[in-house]
Amino acid sequence: MPLPTAQARTLKHTRTVECKGYEREDGLWDIEGHLVDTKTYVHSRRDGGRERKPGDPVHDMWLRLTIDLDLKIHDVEAVTDSSPYEGCGGITPNFKRLIGLTIGAGWRKAISERVGGIEGCTHLVELLGPLGTTAFQATGRAREAHNASKPATGKKPYQINSCHTYRDDSPAVLERWPEFYTGKR
Repeated sequence: MPLPTAQARTLKHTRTVECKGYEREDGLWDIEGHLVDTKTYVHSRRDGGRERKPGDPVHDMWLRLTIDLDLKIHDVEAVTDSSPYEGCGGITPNFKRLIGLTIGAGWRKAISERVGGIEGCTHLVELLGPLGTTAFQATGRAREAHNASKPATGKKPYQINSCHTYRDDSPAVLERWPEFYTGKR
């Protein structure tokens, strides 16, 4: 169901974030994100750059994480095609610092330590959140198959109590992980 009808208004800004997950032939996965900000009016880049027409990107940025089925990052590519300041794209090599991290518990803290603040770009760092989620979604079935061959750890799955549907007394937990279900049977 869409949002209720809004008051009369004029669109000024659009942010589009698109994330995709690709299975590679070598067994790794590419998780790609693209962030684009546009305005509906004429404006200029902050540091005296060319005039931008309505719809020309203010930000046009890309990130690719290459991961394995344990969600460990093997490579990172970051590109800034458009930004408010000429120097913005110069920070993209710092995103290689994410190599070796594993997407999961502590992910946001590890991002902040490596590419937060003056060590990164606010917009590319923001894009890492949905990229992490996309990594989980894209690789989910393959990770289940991959982990089925490993010995059971008895460890509670990370999904439990991560949201309302996966609360430990929910029907979803009873269905997927009955050994961790805490509700009435």
